[in-house]
Amino acid sequence: MADLRFGLDLPADHAPGRDLVAEARRAEELGFDFVSTSDHPEGDRPSYEVWTMLTWVAARTSRIGIATRVLGVPYRPPAMVAKMAETLDRLSGGRLILGLGGGYSDDEFRAFGLPVPTAREKVDGMADAIRIARGLWSEPSFTYRGAVHHTDAADLEPKPRRHIPIWVGTYGPRALAATGELADGWIPSLGFAPPERIPAMRDRIRAAAAAAGRDPDAITCVYNVGVDPRATERPARLAERLAGFAELGFSAVNLQVSGPDRAEQVELIAREVVPAVRAG
Repeated sequence: MADLRFGLDLPADHAPGRDLVAEARRAEELGFDFVSTSDHPEGDRPSYEVWTMLTWVAARTSRIGIATRVLGVPYRPPAMVAKMAETLDRLSGGRLILGLGGGYSDDEFRAFGLPVPTAREKVDGMADAIRIARGLWSEPSFTYRGAVHHTDAADLEPKPRRHIPIWVGTYGPRALAATGELADGWIPSLGFAPPERIPAMRDRIRAAAAAAGRDPDAITCVYNVGVDPRATERPARLAERLAGFAELGFSAVNLQVSGPDRAEQVELIAREVVPAVRAG
């Protein structure tokens, strides 16, 4: 599994004495391919806003990819997200992975005084956001009328220097079809999409991609999984489990490591688990 890529969750938790930049730099030194952060701005647990946090991290690192996992589309106007993404990708030297999703928690929308979209509107809004980003990144005076979002003769300059990858976290039939039709990558979480469900979900994505005239194999599949190399799994067993995900069609894994000994676990994963997986 030499080509399996590894991402590391960088929690947005705000805790006294925590050094996010040091954590990201260490992940870079250890050879992780990207760091990612989820988007939950509302709550009584102290946390950072994901875009601001990842911009800070990008400014203090040099190689590692920077991923939103995933940005809730209803929180921010999609055209502004497209502008934000072009800027961060340019200033970071082409390291952004723009993760998008329909929005998870209705309670968060209510708390912030935002309209609560229906399940259909969440999927339609996410699809609109992808189309708007691609249009603004490639066309002048871009006009788009979607089910939820629109633009009117909008210009975005400069255009991106490269194709900015858009990964989406999707689960339902309509959302999976939109993934195959529009997205560059799929990043489901194991808790919502256990291994036994993955083949059918991937089949729906691949069928939608083929129907849209796209190459299904060009869609990156990334599994977001919680890991613990010391408690429930030893390094060798964890390496075996991660290698098994590649057999399900995943070309990357995003590892969520938690607990007071997080730093030690990350070191252990980098020293023992990743080499074992890549050695096959």
